[in-house]
Amino acid sequence: MRKFLSVLLALAMVFSLTVTSLAAEETTDAAAAATAETTTGDVTVLYSNDVHTYVTKDIKYSTVASYKDSFKDVLLVDAGDHIQGTAYGSMDKGAAIVKLMEAAGYDLATVGNHEFDYGMARALEAMTKSKVPYVSCNFYHEKDGVAGDLVLDAYKVFEVGGMKIAFVGITTPESFTKSTPAYFQNEKGEYIYGIAGGTDGKALYEAVQKAVDAAAKEADYVIALGHLGDDPASDPWNSEDVIANVSGLSAFIDGHSHSTVEMKEVKDKDGKAVILTQTGSYFAALGQMTITKDGKITTKLLKAEDLADVTPDADVKAIEDKWIAEVDQKLGVKIGSFADAMKNYAEDGTTRLVRKQETNTGDFCADALYYLFDNMDMDVDLAVMNGGGIRNSVTPAGDVTYKTCKEIHTFGNVACLITVTGQQVLDALEWGAKDVPNECGGFLQVSGVKYTVNTAIPSTVQKDEKGVWTGGPTGDYRVTDVQILNKETGEYEALKTDAKYNMAGYNYTLRNLGDGFNMFDGAVNVLDYVSEDYMVLANYVQSFKDGKVIGYAEPQGRILMNPFADVKASSWFGKYVIDLYNDGIIAGTSATTYDPSASLTWGAALKLLLVSNGDLKAEDATGADWLKNTLAKAVELGLAPEDVDGKALITRLAFCQTAAKLNKLEESKTESPFTDCTDGYVMALVDAKVINGTTETTFEPDATLTRAQIAKIIYQLDLIEK
Repeated sequence: MRKFLSVLLALAMVFSLTVTSLAAEETTDAAAAATAETTTGDVTVLYSNDVHTYVTKDIKYSTVASYKDSFKDVLLVDAGDHIQGTAYGSMDKGAAIVKLMEAAGYDLATVGNHEFDYGMARALEAMTKSKVPYVSCNFYHEKDGVAGDLVLDAYKVFEVGGMKIAFVGITTPESFTKSTPAYFQNEKGEYIYGIAGGTDGKALYEAVQKAVDAAAKEADYVIALGHLGDDPASDPWNSEDVIANVSGLSAFIDGHSHSTVEMKEVKDKDGKAVILTQTGSYFAALGQMTITKDGKITTKLLKAEDLADVTPDADVKAIEDKWIAEVDQKLGVKIGSFADAMKNYAEDGTTRLVRKQETNTGDFCADALYYLFDNMDMDVDLAVMNGGGIRNSVTPAGDVTYKTCKEIHTFGNVACLITVTGQQVLDALEWGAKDVPNECGGFLQVSGVKYTVNTAIPSTVQKDEKGVWTGGPTGDYRVTDVQILNKETGEYEALKTDAKYNMAGYNYTLRNLGDGFNMFDGAVNVLDYVSEDYMVLANYVQSFKDGKVIGYAEPQGRILMNPFADVKASSWFGKYVIDLYNDGIIAGTSATTYDPSASLTWGAALKLLLVSNGDLKAEDATGADWLKNTLAKAVELGLAPEDVDGKALITRLAFCQTAAKLNKLEESKTESPFTDCTDGYVMALVDAKVINGTTETTFEPDATLTRAQIAKIIYQLDLIEK
């Protein structure tokens, strides 16, 4: 391993031979500056957390390795969640990452919840066979509900720079639910591994205190290396809870919540200030703790720009480059095919429909999330996918590779499953629809749920100055008629706001306030950071026979738009009008009105009938010649006489006779339930459940046909088996 200190000393010798007037402190190299710091007898602890296998970030293991080598008295530790997250981890279940950490010179790691994501056998292999030691004071063997011996050492002591420093490992009790509970069980479903926590946190505090007390007998400083986080939702198991209920810690290096905490003082059980720090996630920063010879502890976070002058370690970089190249090559492997093009943009190539309405790619991506958890036998009720996270414009039909999936999902977001209330579901859908018909990255594509957006209702959702949701609408909800799929019956059922639902999605939206989604307080994390977004798609592609993805030629009608202020989904005609509008069959009398009670002319009625049946092209049904084109087609098909007055109002009887003939229905001899109509074509439509009367005993054949009535008839005609 290349040593920066040696290089810098050599450079200093060269300069001393040539320009002796130059002083060493004039060196601006970042590594030299760090070396100067360590000449005072200080000890440096470098730390990372929640890297999640992001080996292509600006900060890389090769950079960390070189930076570590620039110090004399130094330790390098990791606070968990390092072998899972991207394809660079999942391709070999974290093996390459472990090798990278070994090569980079990591001295210690603790166990994050995602170290368990490839199963317990793989987790134990990574923890016990790695050259990097792992510690955890609360991860134990279990039998019959009784805690046994620890699986790993509770702590480890290092002697460096004349100091003895102990690190106590702590694993979040949330690992059961934020990995897979079955991994902690035997084949009988009995727990054989446990993680001390306790509903009140006491079991966790006792385990930590026991380890701290033991370590303190051997060390000058005791530092917690924990994977707990500072998320209030993790109470009573977060890092601040532990500090407040434990004494004897000098500092706490944290992970799990992906929080950026450069240096925070938290009072311990005895009122002593303990330094708490966390780097964020995905190698956005490298932590640096300094312990001075007089016992002062400080921390800072180094970003990529702070390490820009550090030359990556050649040996570690070679391992990185080789693995990245191997994975990238594998990403080009064909895994399936698309039967139809996956579209997200309008024909103009610029309008991003996926951000304002349902698209076939949106359906596919949401279904992939739903399938991921359903195939794991998780109880998933619905899945949501923010439109801004779907980045392809048009993906043509044909071969699908991992790269294809990566082009659709480019961000590396990770799937998770949370339990929410029906009200939270409604608020999330409402927030996503706030800008419709304009684009919004937070517009939600869905699976397992249907909903209608009433664009005529102005959005009154509440948000702060940063554009983050703070409350539901002060007026009416734009989102209505929300229905959740019942997997047992295959039917959609009305959302219950007080019921609990398991919602699948990505951490960006559900957990990290992405696009301003901030309505999930109190949600229970069932399973998180399961798989990277593009791998979710790849997994779904491969679930189809021969990898051929079918069934996505068009959007599947999960999200309906209702632009009409005078049409409610709850009205008897609402469903018919809204569905036909979204199918492009009908339009309003204006942009925001449908006028359901208005009577129809022969021309208008025939146009709707012929367009819906596929006998009249949409382009022929618009423009100045629409009436001429409509009547000509009707005459051609024998539906109207040549002298038909297209501007005259059409009766209910006349339209029903015309509709029956177009659909090749023969006159029915069924006894009429109506006292005012016995027409055979009317009875044929009654038999086909297309129409009913104005009352149980009256049909009103001579009454004019209304716009509401024709919507129902056309909708029901489409259900007839032809």
